[in-house]
Amino acid sequence: MKPVRKAIFPVAGLGTLFLPATKAQPKEMLTVIDKPLIHFAVGEAIAAGITHLIFVTGRTKRAIDDHFDANPELDRLLRSKDRDDMADELRDIIPAGVTCIYIRQAEARGLGHAVSCAAPLIEDEPFAVILADDLMEGPTPVLSQLVKAHASTGQSMLAVNAVPDYEISSYGVVDADDLGAGRFARIRGIVEKPAAD
Repeated sequence: MKPVRKAIFPVAGLGTLFLPATKAQPKEMLTVIDKPLIHFAVGEAIAAGITHLIFVTGRTKRAIDDHFDANPELDRLLRSKDRDDMADELRDIIPAGVTCIYIRQAEARGLGHAVSCAAPLIEDEPFAVILADDLMEGPTPVLSQLVKAHASTGQSMLAVNAVPDYEISSYGVVDADDLGAGRFARIRGIVEKPAAD
């Protein structure tokens, strides 16, 4: 079985859940203290062994490309001010051996369409899909848990969490078997942003 080395980041959406903050900037670039959400998601992917980061972007998402790109002028400025530690941190956001690939989704047509835009780069390999809207923290990052579970079972894995009824229409929702005593359940169905009823 092939290891999971590719991750798709569907970041072309309009960010309507976070309006008005996302009217002029991508929701993935909203910051938690001093780092944008997408920065945390990329870090989690790299920690899980992902080496190919595939961003499905839209026309208003240039800030994401720029965030992960080298900035020689800023690097020189920081180093001239004896801020080598910050220059090194910025340079190492994407370590050697990790590749960023950007694909343009011409029109925001939902998560499934965004993922399908990356299909030519996936071929027959296992891959992760990472949504940077929800920040989850724990002793073992969620993606590392999913990659490990996939390696031991050979099955597709999906991380889910409960949401209040009034938020159901904002999320993808699964119908799954009862978890019982374990942490895994078979998914019977999935619906993107259904009505709460």
